[in-house]
Amino acid sequence: MMMHEGFAGLHLLWMIVMMILVVVPFWKICVKAGYSGWFSLLILLPLINLVFLYFLAFSEWPSQRGTGRVTPRV
Repeated sequence: MMMHEGFAGLHLLWMIVMMILVVVPFWKICVKAGYSGWFSLLILLPLINLVFLYFLAFSEWPSQRGTGRVTPRV
């Protein structure tokens, strides 16, 4: 069991890198959509991330309101 103690730090580093790789693109998407970038942290929470994805996909974005853009409804 003592042999695997060194992997704890490496695992934590890997988790932080993966969180950054996931959160940064969603931060940009939220900002472009007209929402606060802090909403991108919801992507890290299980099940809430699915609700958040559907919300982003099917809601009217504040950045598109009043621009005259026609968004296709599926």
